[in-house]
Amino acid sequence: MRQARALAGAGDGSVRLLSGKRLALLSPCKGDHSALEFVQAATALGAHVSVVQPGLSARSSEREIDETARMLGQLYDAVECQHLPAALVGRLARSAGIPVFAGLATAEHPITALADALDGEVPPDEQRCRILQAALLISIS
Repeated sequence: MRQARALAGAGDGSVRLLSGKRLALLSPCKGDHSALEFVQAATALGAHVSVVQPGLSARSSEREIDETARMLGQLYDAVECQHLPAALVGRLARSAGIPVFAGLATAEHPITALADALDGEVPPDEQRCRILQAALLISIS
């Protein structure tokens, strides 16, 4: 919560705390609202975000999932998984060696409720962005 409040003054884009970091957005739905929110929040902090089609499903073999996770871990500093089965995301997280988020920017994620706890007269989307950015900073930097 403290990190999110500290980001309140960073709305002008001058704070690039994730500069040089590479993040992947692993989702079959690359143009939905939560994908756009993730990309906007991360790039506002200076990160480069690549949208990656997963090519994996619940029927993928454990070996295929582990190999993909290791490759993602070599290419990126963190991965946001959206609209993927929880078991698949869990397996990726165990093998990637980097932070793997399970729908961090989606409306169903618990951090959305934290946005309601922020003070001030900030629009809800901006509050969600700050909470998302704080979570990224804590996990990646």
